[in-house]
Amino acid sequence: MSPQLNSPLSHRRSRHPSKIRPKVIVIGAGIGGLTTAALLAKRGYQVCVLEQSMVPGGCASTFRRRGFTFDVGATQVAGLEPGGIHAQVFSELGLELPQAEHCDPACAVFLPGETTPISVWRDPQRWQAERQRQFPGSEPFWQKLSDLFRYSWRFQGRQPVLPPRNLWDAWQLTHALRPDTLLTVPYTFSTVGQMLKGYGLYGNRRLKTFLDLQLKLYSQVGADDTALLYAATALGVSQAPYGLFHLQGSMQVLSDALVKAIQQFGGQVLLGHGVDHIQLEGNRPRFVRIHQQKNGATWLEPTDHVVANVTVQNLTTLLGGQTPKGYQQRVDKLMPSSGAFVVYLGVDQAAVPQDCPPHLQFLYDYDGPIGENNSLFVSVSRPGDGRAPDGMATLVASSFTDVQAWQQCSNYDQMKADYGAGAIANLGQFFNLAPENIIHTEFGTPRTFERYTARHQGMVGGIGQRLSTFGPFGFATRTPIPKLWLVGDCVHPGEGTAGVSYAAMTTVRQIEAMEGN
Repeated sequence: MSPQLNSPLSHRRSRHPSKIRPKVIVIGAGIGGLTTAALLAKRGYQVCVLEQSMVPGGCASTFRRRGFTFDVGATQVAGLEPGGIHAQVFSELGLELPQAEHCDPACAVFLPGETTPISVWRDPQRWQAERQRQFPGSEPFWQKLSDLFRYSWRFQGRQPVLPPRNLWDAWQLTHALRPDTLLTVPYTFSTVGQMLKGYGLYGNRRLKTFLDLQLKLYSQVGADDTALLYAATALGVSQAPYGLFHLQGSMQVLSDALVKAIQQFGGQVLLGHGVDHIQLEGNRPRFVRIHQQKNGATWLEPTDHVVANVTVQNLTTLLGGQTPKGYQQRVDKLMPSSGAFVVYLGVDQAAVPQDCPPHLQFLYDYDGPIGENNSLFVSVSRPGDGRAPDGMATLVASSFTDVQAWQQCSNYDQMKADYGAGAIANLGQFFNLAPENIIHTEFGTPRTFERYTARHQGMVGGIGQRLSTFGPFGFATRTPIPKLWLVGDCVHPGEGTAGVSYAAMTTVRQIEAMEGN
């Protein structure tokens, strides 16, 4: 196919005519892609975001059913506090921060056979008292985590580029170093499990299980595999002056605001437009092949930069045989990623216990896996938060699941129904899910996520924050192909809307430096 010089896309000029800069195509309208596009559009770049779905936001989008608004995947946000990542981005774009409330507790964790949860309070002193009561003798371990979090957070706030891939990246990293950063160096190759052993706490079943549950939620792997420095941040960010937030309306308000900013600064967001190939010329991205979902039209679109807001596995698929050999081998060696089985329930408010926390985590059997319905992470709407009609509520419950099992199953519909029944039965141990209280029921599987987000095999949450893939050892926003960039949850600092927004900010800085701006 030869390039079409008269592209079907309407090309808008930047609102900064004296600052016309190169054209950037962003593949994917997840939060990472939208943030990159909005910041570049404000700087005068010609930006076009292409999204195969009809709704922006990716795994942080929503859908509506019978008056209920369900968050697809992500249900809580970090980085809205003063100086936080979202606060920085929205301030630069001239946007008002969305209305939100603190999640306090950030999560209420129920261990097997226990009816009183472990509450992760936002107030540091209250959380300290809670963990001392729940896990006697563990305070030295928690204090070490707190110290590592402080050092790492200050370092991260100076915007290092991790992992560095050229001299400019290395300079940014070096510029961010301080003496207290060096205090983290001895723990660079440590896991949480190893530190538990060092403090004689590995045999504490309740503590180890609690950490496995929380870390699986934030890093995709348990305490034995999660890099310690990543865990320190993941476990520390829920305390003041930081915290996790519950958005008013839905998670969709983030992506909607970013789309508005892109358009305000002259960029485009084209929904229902997928990309199935990146064509290189001279080891640079020169065209992307676009297909329009509605009418099946396909064409090549020229570009100067490509920002891929996709999984690293999706990126190698888009490149095909052009993928550098070493990069492909590294992707091929990745451990299998997790998927999610999700239950979306619209219920009568009578189904929700009084004073129910906004986020809960349940483990039903100590000897079972964390996932496959043995554990559930549940998000509950609040009265008046825009997710449910008056007198009703939404419950979104997810469990980790093996994506391969869903790809290879011989009876998909039966498997989905069985998982759904099991999840609702487990939820019924806490919520009053009598038939008259359930108004709407819907299930999502890895196949669902693959269909609507195009993520490789429907994987969620990135590639797992193991020692081999976190921070300095992970995948970089700067790929081996100049002017081809990767954002999203597969690069530093990992999953979550704040994490992918940080990666977006890094990419914008790198593009600006490459273009001499």
